[in-house]
Amino acid sequence: MKIDGSRQHDRAIELVLAYYAAFNRGDWDGMLALLTDDVVHDLNQGPREVGKAAFRAFLERMARCYREQLRDIVAMTAPDGSRAAAEYVVHGEYLADDAGLPKARGQKYVLPGGAFFTLRDGRIARVTNYYNLQEWLAQVA
Repeated sequence: MKIDGSRQHDRAIELVLAYYAAFNRGDWDGMLALLTDDVVHDLNQGPREVGKAAFRAFLERMARCYREQLRDIVAMTAPDGSRAAAEYVVHGEYLADDAGLPKARGQKYVLPGGAFFTLRDGRIARVTNYYNLQEWLAQVA
């Protein structure tokens, strides 16, 4: 059965919002359940990682080094539901040193961010994250 474009659009928005709701709860298993096994993750100004195992390792590093909540989330999607984007504001605290970044001292930060998604078979197949690293560095300096 073919799903009409409006329903595909709505399901894509629901998927992206569920992904961020799981993030805000710290529910890493819930986030991983929304991803394809071969998920592609493009880190902000970093390497491309592939697969759920790499994504889990990323989430574990995030949980160790940062406490973040995403607010004012706006999700957008292509009419056919194959791609989506989200914009949000990150409210965070830098908890522990992350490799190649300044020393963590509990610095708080607020900055806009965004992500682009490829969606396939009701799951997220690609996440490309963006935030202004120079602005983050200025806030935690």
